[in-house]
Amino acid sequence: MSTTEDQKIHGILAEFRNPKELTDVAKKMVNSGYSKFDTFSPFPIHGMDKAMNLKKSKLGWIVLGHGILGFSIAIAMMYFMSVIDYPLNISGKPFFNAPAWVPITFELTVLLSAFGAVFGMFFLNGLPKLHNPLFNSERFKKATDDGFFACIEADDDMFEAEKVKALFQEAGATHIEEVYE
Repeated sequence: MSTTEDQKIHGILAEFRNPKELTDVAKKMVNSGYSKFDTFSPFPIHGMDKAMNLKKSKLGWIVLGHGILGFSIAIAMMYFMSVIDYPLNISGKPFFNAPAWVPITFELTVLLSAFGAVFGMFFLNGLPKLHNPLFNSERFKKATDDGFFACIEADDDMFEAEKVKALFQEAGATHIEEVYE
């Protein structure tokens, strides 16, 4: 694959001067009907999720579910061990001794919540993704330092390269390029 005609286009990447321009182009992409796009900046931009019309994350529910699962497993495990499997009468204390179970219950709840957060984030972000075609662009390296970028992917139903380039030019992009896989 030596020529770009042999390669499949991934999307159109545009560079902008500042966070305000990037937020404005995100609003334009949403208003134009694009759904498969992303923005990149060296730092979080407040209001970008609203400009991109992003839904609330499901990660909180995933963490809550894993926390409840950890709590339930801890209680069930200790109840089985202390009451059913091997009951010991120590100084007349009850077999179901909830105050003594608090540390283990807390630890298992936190442990499973943490696993839910990490692996849920991986799942929701589609990770691991070992290579992104945007890394083929030399200019995209600025996204970690001082560059503000927007990319509309070719997988978008409304994607037409010339229309996307016109949208980015109208929005004030300083550089526009096609990115190939």
